[in-house]
Amino acid sequence: QVQLVESGGGLVQAGDSLRLSCAASGRTLSAVTLGWFRQAPGKEREFVARISWNDDNIAYADSVKGRFTISKDNAKNTGYLQMNSLKPEDTAVYYCAAGAYESRHQIHYDYWGLGTQVIVSS
Repeated sequence: QVQLVESGGGLVQAGDSLRLSCAASGRTLSAVTLGWFRQAPGKEREFVARISWNDDNIAYADSVKGRFTISKDNAKNTGYLQMNSLKPEDTAVYYCAAGAYESRHQIHYDYWGLGTQVIVSS
């Protein structure tokens, strides 16, 4: 079992930055793939980024590539999503998730946090 708790969301203006955190307990993040997903109002939840258990394999959605950076601090058992140059279309609830596969697909993630809200005003 892995328990995940997101934090760091908030209301910002376009062009600002935010760093989301994902605190894990119950299992070390060095043994799983950590993913970030988001769900905008009225839309389906979508993949944002993922990082492999050994930090060796990282992938981003095209919509955030070059603006967002995913990372992990295994000593703190915490994952991060650094979000720069935020746009109104980044407004969503952001979820972190853990799973055994290096995947963009939600079905491959077994454990999910409750999410943190990010609102980007224009």
